[in-house]
Amino acid sequence: MLNSTSTTAALPECTTAVPDSNGYVPPSACNANYGFYPSWEWNLAFAVFFGLTTLVHLVQLFAYRKWFCWVVVMGSLWELACFALRTVGAHDQQNSVYVIVSTLLFLLAPLWINAFVYMIVARLVYYLLPQERILGMSPRWLAKIFVAADIVSFLVQAAGGSMLANIEGGDIVITGQRVYMAGIGVQLFFVVVFGVVTVVFFRRLRQRMHNGTLARSTSWVTPLVWVLISVILLIVVRVIFRLVEFGGGASESNPILTNEAYQLGLDAFPMFIALLILNTVHPGLVLKGPASSFPRGWRRREGVKLEPSSSAVELGRRREA
Repeated sequence: MLNSTSTTAALPECTTAVPDSNGYVPPSACNANYGFYPSWEWNLAFAVFFGLTTLVHLVQLFAYRKWFCWVVVMGSLWELACFALRTVGAHDQQNSVYVIVSTLLFLLAPLWINAFVYMIVARLVYYLLPQERILGMSPRWLAKIFVAADIVSFLVQAAGGSMLANIEGGDIVITGQRVYMAGIGVQLFFVVVFGVVTVVFFRRLRQRMHNGTLARSTSWVTPLVWVLISVILLIVVRVIFRLVEFGGGASESNPILTNEAYQLGLDAFPMFIALLILNTVHPGLVLKGPASSFPRGWRRREGVKLEPSSSAVELGRRREA
């Protein structure tokens, strides 16, 4: 599994060790669930951090009435649940349920944040540059293509993570490692491509702002785009860390797997910072009014696609999504 070093996959034999007061046994033992001694204090600290940012995201969801923000709430909730379980598990290390569930949540929670960034940028393009195509893609197709890619990556990583969390160890853990690495490889590819999309959008936006041809208020646009670029970079850092981590093998000879500080510093911390800065500059500060949401009736009629501006007027009385 992820938190254990799955030494049963690398060692032909193992022995059952006597747990200490917190349930810890050496990673080489058959009954080992962890490859390190989990820190109760640090896991509690991260549970508090993620709990606070989750609370703020929930308040902002209702305050700005941007219902698509449930996606980032899910990401922060999964991080909170992960570290709540890791905190409890630090004093009950023989309970494999805590390890399995927290492992899956830890591996998959960032994908919600990833999808949220895709959704924000697509809506910004639709709201601010509705006639523009970025790399040949309309705003709605930006959302569809990249969110679909995130879902595929989620499913692959979930499959790999489930095998990594297998308490029996053995070959299934090695297979899970490869499947999971394939999933984060897919994620990294699309994140990098989307980073290019975001930069292209930002350049066009700044040109329109400089020329004074942008009709909408732009007071919070630049800070929000910089926040989104920062979140993309934080996701890239996290993905590269996971690739390096599992590239070293799922055994106790891998120093990254035997030191919890790497997971906390290069996965949990970047994701907390990403959620925090999204609290600081929330998309609701920019996306205001019916024209800031994809209208449900935006489709081709008689071979002609409705323009975003006209469709927004038609649907102006509808509730913001």
